[in-house]
Amino acid sequence: MSTAEIRRRFTAHFAENTEIGEHTVVPSASLLLDDPNLLFVNAGMVPFKPYFLGQATPPYDRATSVQKCIRTPDIEEVGKTTRHGTFFEMCGNFSFGDYFKEGAITLAWELVTKSVADGGFGFDESVLYPSVLNGDEEAVALWKKISGLPDDRIVRLPPSENYWSMGVPGPGGPCSEILIDRGPEFGADRDWDAGDRYLEFWNLVFMQDNVVAARSKYDVDIDGPLAQTGIDTGLGLERVAYLMQGKANMYETDVVFPVIEKAMELTGKKYGATYEDDVRFRVVADHVRSSLMLISDGVTPGNEGRGYVLRRLMRRAIRNMRLLGYEDPAMPELLPISRDKMGETYTDLHTGWDRIKRVADAEEEAFRKTLAAGTQIFDLAATEVKSSGSTRFTGAKAFQLHDTYGFPIDLTLEMAAEAGLEVDEPGFRGLMTEQRERAKADARAKKGQHADVSVYRGILDSNGPTDWQAYTTLDTESKAIALLKEGKPVDVLGPEEIGEIVLDRTPFYAESGGQSADAGIIEFDGGRLEVVDVQRPVKGLVVHQVRVVDGEFRGPDMSTGLVHAQVDPEWRLGARQAHSGTHVVHAALREVLGPTALQSGSYNRPGYLRLDYGWTKGLTPEQMHEIEEVSNHALRADLPVSWDYMTLPQAKEWGAIALFGETYDDTKVRVVEIGGPWSRELCGGTHVDHSAQIGTVVVTSEASVGSGNRRIEAYTGVEGFNYLARERDVVSELNLLLKTKSDDVVGRVSDLMERLKAAEKEIARARTAQLLASGGSIAASAVDVNGVQLVAQRVPGVGGGDARTLAQDVRARLGDAPAAVVLIGDADDKVAVVAAVNPAGIAKGVKAGDLIKELAPVVGGRGGGKPDFAQGGGTDVSKIDTALGMVATLVAQA
Repeated sequence: MSTAEIRRRFTAHFAENTEIGEHTVVPSASLLLDDPNLLFVNAGMVPFKPYFLGQATPPYDRATSVQKCIRTPDIEEVGKTTRHGTFFEMCGNFSFGDYFKEGAITLAWELVTKSVADGGFGFDESVLYPSVLNGDEEAVALWKKISGLPDDRIVRLPPSENYWSMGVPGPGGPCSEILIDRGPEFGADRDWDAGDRYLEFWNLVFMQDNVVAARSKYDVDIDGPLAQTGIDTGLGLERVAYLMQGKANMYETDVVFPVIEKAMELTGKKYGATYEDDVRFRVVADHVRSSLMLISDGVTPGNEGRGYVLRRLMRRAIRNMRLLGYEDPAMPELLPISRDKMGETYTDLHTGWDRIKRVADAEEEAFRKTLAAGTQIFDLAATEVKSSGSTRFTGAKAFQLHDTYGFPIDLTLEMAAEAGLEVDEPGFRGLMTEQRERAKADARAKKGQHADVSVYRGILDSNGPTDWQAYTTLDTESKAIALLKEGKPVDVLGPEEIGEIVLDRTPFYAESGGQSADAGIIEFDGGRLEVVDVQRPVKGLVVHQVRVVDGEFRGPDMSTGLVHAQVDPEWRLGARQAHSGTHVVHAALREVLGPTALQSGSYNRPGYLRLDYGWTKGLTPEQMHEIEEVSNHALRADLPVSWDYMTLPQAKEWGAIALFGETYDDTKVRVVEIGGPWSRELCGGTHVDHSAQIGTVVVTSEASVGSGNRRIEAYTGVEGFNYLARERDVVSELNLLLKTKSDDVVGRVSDLMERLKAAEKEIARARTAQLLASGGSIAASAVDVNGVQLVAQRVPGVGGGDARTLAQDVRARLGDAPAAVVLIGDADDKVAVVAAVNPAGIAKGVKAGDLIKELAPVVGGRGGGKPDFAQGGGTDVSKIDTALGMVATLVAQA
């Protein structure tokens, strides 16, 4: 059975169920969600977390989905086991206060055991083992009743295996898994820890407990039952696919193996021939698919966060292709294979292919350059190791190559062995472990921060959502319903103190969608608060960070009076201009570069905007001018700006652009339109009513912000005019200085630059002539050292380039007899060391490179080169004479 058919049968089983109830089929969310705990969606229930946490009301009682997921903690294990893959799809069914244990078990068992002819998966009951949490006798009884299995076929497992929570306060509960016995060749009888023998492929979570503290997913403190139970299940699509297709692992399924087949064709190697090559093929297949899906969802390679994960996946795939013997660019050959298989379900892989290809090709090209540069860095490091008399390449150096330059450790190991060196691999692994622990600590810190939202959730539960009026008014009469300081409730905020206030209604825009929060004031009887930030820590609740400007503010328990919340109108106007300006620039960008130039992030505040977009090349001056011109033509046309609410599918059908990484509600999204179809985007920000109200768009810069991602910046409104005024003032000053007109400034400055270059060349020629004039006297100072004419001299005020020229001149003056020249110059507190040896001197055993390797460290530097010429640098001017004193000895020992 194909993977696509398994996916279809799963959703149909729930969508068409009339006994327990039809489920709403929810499309897969993006791999990127705004969750402080996660870089990527890593489980099917993640998009439903707000419903389970009580942060939002679910629009349905029952749902089913097949969710894209990425997990990367065990990336090093990919390809080595049947279970570790970075990208996977999780099939799930969910109940929000509807059916519970009996319904979940009934639905799962029916689908798993129903014959293929009747629309099920047709698994043989004799090899299936349900597991339950030890002590959950209710689940045991239900399994016996529904499946008819005897007691000894129900496996009781500890909380570490069969209890689940989110790892933070919230819902939790016991699990029940369906295991399949794959036979004695995969492990011992009833050895439940043998993951390949009794393979779990469906996990049913019975959410029934109110978790108030969590030290792990199963080590929790429970404060009674939940007010409303829930069901969260997860069936691994890849696991079911390889079980039903009779394959040994997920890499051999119908959607993954074609990449391995293409890799075999490219490399000439055979899958199944050796374990080492098999692992490499699997890594390639897994990482190519994961990279494809990540780029499709808007991730671009980078050095941190999501971008770093993508970069690591791509580079591991490319590196493993090289280890399989393929040196040419691999991604252009492999990605289309994965696209064609995954694109059967995810059609955006085809519509977004041009951008995906552009990002992937740029990253592979960059990595190929990294490999070339890294090889040079490795060679230099290996030379240093050998010159010190050691044969051990330190773990710190290997880690630096890996972490700073993206140089794979396996390549370092391979090249070190070729150079006769060993690598301190335990030291490298130790540093990698430290890095992972720092990342985990950061994640734990973020989880702790996320856990702290319980105080805000309590406010929301007690008072309901904030009456948010930012779209309709700039001021409201409001009542304070909570006062906090440092995350804890307080009664009073004194003068100059900073705290947080929650109002029953507010006109303030909370930071979101790239738009900065509103500024303004909150006036109360006897004082005034300055609003310095506005956030939504939980969905539905607006929290204002305030500073007490006048008076003493008393919280809701000590005051019953109303407050007056007032947004700064100038601030809001500037924010509206900037946000609408962002949409205009985005539309102009796509008009100039094409529809694949899509926004990947933005930030705007009053008068300023920046927009990140996926693109691999810098804009030319002509393109920047055209984008600015298109934008301002749109302003001059005074295009109408409007917005409407609709479902997400309706918005996409209408042509609205959904931005990467943003989370949208399937049931209601806001579409902002500027000039009809010219600009349609999903957006919750504040906007002008007509494009002319933006005032102006002045593009100020464009630059790279990571591989495959660029940023354009601009000013709008008064700030745009101010920028142009400053530019005008600069030109006016140049007119006065150069005594010319504005139209002639560029030509005049260009002429001055040419004259300056000519003068610098003339000065350089004069300096060289002066240096060479001293060459004769320097050559005359040569002394004989074991038959070699040696010159070793200090040349004050001479830098590296001039020292090189002078050394070569002196060497020539010494003729064909064996000769060596060492000059050490000092300029600008830097030391330049150069050595030049003629062919006869080399024949006597004197080599310039060897001299520099000994002398450069003495002056606090390093260097190297060839036998006939070498150079280095240093920083310790005081050691120049010491270094010169060593030269004769080094030549004598050669």
